[in-house]
Amino acid sequence: MITISPMATTKLKELLSEEGSSGSSLRIIAIPSGQGVQYTLALEDNPQKDDKLLDHDGVSIVIDSDSEPLLEGSEIDYVNELGGSYLKIINPMQTSSCGCGASFGV
Repeated sequence: MITISPMATTKLKELLSEEGSSGSSLRIIAIPSGQGVQYTLALEDNPQKDDKLLDHDGVSIVIDSDSEPLLEGSEIDYVNELGGSYLKIINPMQTSSCGCGASFGV
């Protein structure tokens, strides 16, 4: 199960509204790579039959069956720092990360 922080929920609703995509879902893809796992986030209008659909306070999340085990127990948060703001996936299975922060090991 993936959870979404209240701040991330608010920001995702704003983003979907600004994009004119209030009926879209947020697709989360966990991609195995040489350095561990990388995430891709995208707006999704047409989920596939084998996708897992989650709803959190009006925000729809889509996860493919290959990504689901890699995301188990994760939380999506919204971070606002001096260098910028972004969605962050906090994964309890993460054991290490690369120097750039783009991938992690499980």
